[in-house]
Amino acid sequence: MADIERIVSALAVSDRVKKDVMNVYRLIAGAESRAHGVDASEVHFHEVGMMDAIADITAVCLAFERLGADRIVASPVHVGSGQVRCQHGIMPVPAPATADILKGVPVYGGGIEGELCTPTGAALIRYFAEGFGDMPHMTLEKTGYGMGKKDFPRANCLRAMLGEETGALPEQDGHENSSSAGDIVTELSCNVDDMTGEETGFLYDRLFEAGAREVFTTAVVMKKSRPGLLLTVLCDEDKKDALIRAMFKYTQTIGIRESVCRRHILKRELKEVNTPFGRVRVKESTGYGVVRRKAEFDDVARIAEERGESISEIRRKLEL
Repeated sequence: MADIERIVSALAVSDRVKKDVMNVYRLIAGAESRAHGVDASEVHFHEVGMMDAIADITAVCLAFERLGADRIVASPVHVGSGQVRCQHGIMPVPAPATADILKGVPVYGGGIEGELCTPTGAALIRYFAEGFGDMPHMTLEKTGYGMGKKDFPRANCLRAMLGEETGALPEQDGHENSSSAGDIVTELSCNVDDMTGEETGFLYDRLFEAGAREVFTTAVVMKKSRPGLLLTVLCDEDKKDALIRAMFKYTQTIGIRESVCRRHILKRELKEVNTPFGRVRVKESTGYGVVRRKAEFDDVARIAEERGESISEIRRKLEL
C-alpha cells in the first residue's frame, strides 16, 4: 500500500481523485489481507499493483469526477463461473478477494465460463455504486461502452448510461444538487459491561490518539439483563490494527467485530465570512440538494465571551 500511495500522490490529478483511488485500493487490500491472513499494509498486489491497473483505477475515478453524477447505480454483478488462473494458482470464480469485496452486493453466475468480475472491478463498483437493481426512471442522455478482449457467448462489454432522473431534486440557491465523493471506512465494535465513566473517557482519548475517525458508545442490554455499552470505532483501513490493539488493551472485551462501510458525505468547505462581529469561520456543507452553514464554535464562543452574551444569542445574530 505504501508503494501504491507514493505513486498515486505524485499523479497530476485532483485531491478528490487521489482520495478515491486510495479508497478503492484499500477495499482491495482489505479483501486480500483477509484472504491471505496478512496485514493490509503487507499485501502484494501482483496484477492490480502494476502501472496499467493504477492507470485503470485512476481513469475511472477521474471519469466519475468529470461526469459529476449525483447518483450512481448498477445492475446486479455477473461474476461468471468455473475457474481462473491467477498469481496464486487456479482459483474458483469469483476469486476469494472478489467474493469478499462483493459482500452485500447482489451477484449471479450463469452459463458463461470465465472470470467476468476481477477484484479491481469489484472494488470500483462497490465504491462508486450507491445501489444495485433495475435501471432508475430517467431521461437518457448518453451511453458509453467498454469492450473486453475475450470472446464469450454474449457480448463482452460494460455499458454506462447517463441521464436525468425523473423527480430529481432541483438546484437550490445556485448550488448544484450533487454529493461529494463517497468514503470507505472500517467499523470496529464490541460490547463491554464492566467500565466506569472515567475509564470510558480515558478509552476515548486513547482511541483518538491511535487514529480513530470517530468513537461513540450506545447503551445496550447484554446477557443476563446486564446494562452495558456498545463501543463503535470508525477508522481508515491502515489504522485498523492499531485500534484493535488499543481496544483490547483498554477494555476487557474478548472479541471485536469488523465491517467495511461506505459513507455518503456532503461536500464540506471552511470559509471566512464578514459579520457584524468581524471575520468568522463558517463550515459550509452542500450536496444532495442540501446547503448547510454553521459558524465554528470557537469563534462563536469567543464573540459571546467578548460581548457577555449567550452562545444561542450570538448564533441568532449571525444569521448564517
